[in-house]
Amino acid sequence: MGLGTTAAVALTGLTGHVVEVQAQLAASVPGFTLVGLPDAALHESRERVRAAVLSTGIRWPHRKVTVNLSPASLRKSGSSFDVAIAVAVLAGDGVVPAAGLERVVHLAELGLDGRLQPVRGVLPAVAAAVESGCPDVVVAAGDADEARLVPGARVHAAATLAEVVLLHGGDLAEVPVLDPVRPSRQAVARRTPGDLAEVVGQAQARVALEIAAAGGHHLLLVGPPGAGKTMLAARLPGILPDLTAAEAVEVTSVHSVAGTFDPGNGLVTRPPFEDPHHTATPAAIVGGGSGLARPGAVSRAHRGVLLLDEAPEFPSRVLETLRQPLEQGELVLHRSGGAARYPARFQLVLAANPCPCGMASVNKGLDCACTPTAKRRYFGRLSGPLLDRVDLQVDVQPVTRAERTARTSAESSAIVAGRVAEAREAARARLAGTPWSTNAEVPGRWLRERSGGPGLLGPVEQMVDRGVLSLRGADRVLRIAWTVADLAGRAAPTTEDVSTAVTMRTRGNHG
Repeated sequence: MGLGTTAAVALTGLTGHVVEVQAQLAASVPGFTLVGLPDAALHESRERVRAAVLSTGIRWPHRKVTVNLSPASLRKSGSSFDVAIAVAVLAGDGVVPAAGLERVVHLAELGLDGRLQPVRGVLPAVAAAVESGCPDVVVAAGDADEARLVPGARVHAAATLAEVVLLHGGDLAEVPVLDPVRPSRQAVARRTPGDLAEVVGQAQARVALEIAAAGGHHLLLVGPPGAGKTMLAARLPGILPDLTAAEAVEVTSVHSVAGTFDPGNGLVTRPPFEDPHHTATPAAIVGGGSGLARPGAVSRAHRGVLLLDEAPEFPSRVLETLRQPLEQGELVLHRSGGAARYPARFQLVLAANPCPCGMASVNKGLDCACTPTAKRRYFGRLSGPLLDRVDLQVDVQPVTRAERTARTSAESSAIVAGRVAEAREAARARLAGTPWSTNAEVPGRWLRERSGGPGLLGPVEQMVDRGVLSLRGADRVLRIAWTVADLAGRAAPTTEDVSTAVTMRTRGNHG
């Protein structure tokens, strides 16, 4: 009886668990049994492994082969266990030395010709292996660049199973020469946002955009077609600061699991930008799929911007799914294959017309052909609970002739980004020692305790009493006021800052 042991990694969301892969070869009726809660794709690895071993020129053992994936209580999914299973079987058969393999992690799919196929989620899987004390990792040649992004990992790239056998000290009479498989993932090109200098006029909306960037606030832009709502929203990522090292690893891990990461460009260091079409389904927005759910647009926008252009055109089911991640900054997706947890701390930007024809806010609404019922029904698709979670709500008016003909140039994104970076640094210094880094994340009670006397919040309390603001809305006004103070270089908000925050919070209430 032979026994071979090596390791692989099972991903649940972005959390990786090192799995012990054991193969026992017994003198019994030939067969191949795989146990340890494998899913359908993993169960099919029996055929891929057998064919790959034979294609490599190695005799398949005519014994009872039992492969166990431990811990057996953890669900395993995907084809990234193929190479680990093959190595464990060959170690049990004596083709490769078994000593030391138990601390080597293998992450790759096998083709029938013996070539190693790249898989998704290599970055978080390698990170989990290193964290668990297994720095030696064998990956497909197409995943080597991504795996090497993890500090402390000793990455061994291989194009074929034959190269893996030789790496572990096995002997082969003939080594097949095959080209490595290139990753087939659909990497999303990193778009360069336009410059704010290209935006004509819109002074109020530009201020709101700067406040949103400085404090990490959500933003609603309401205005007629052609006023510049989408143009402004698309420039928000350009004034956000670079991701920190920890944020870059976290964001890159999400895109690795989603299959939208190009390792040739290194870690994702700029805030991502997602702008799904209004025909997107709830699964496309929050994530989904059979077995374990894949990350959706809200997770791919983590630490970046999620733009919903023509927001009232999105189905209500899609819009309401945003309420949980807006509050908690993460998503837990439960499927038959288990629960997957993905981060989703993004900045939501909603762009909307005030009515179906879009002219309700132009010329006092005289050019609008929509009935009052149609207006209410259209904008009512943005529910009260959703809008209550959007900090800044701003009307975007058409650009005037004076603004169009003005010879003064607007500020560029670089200038605004400098002020945003200083405001973020001020907030980060104030929040040092807390789990928060931006004003949008801070609980209202924490801010109220540091906002001076009750006189500062008197107007806000009156608006709560009149029903203009909810308690959640009052907290968000206070967060905006702190961001305004940070942009102005003040240690705490003033009455003027609170007044500015109230204006930015309430002037877009069209519900």
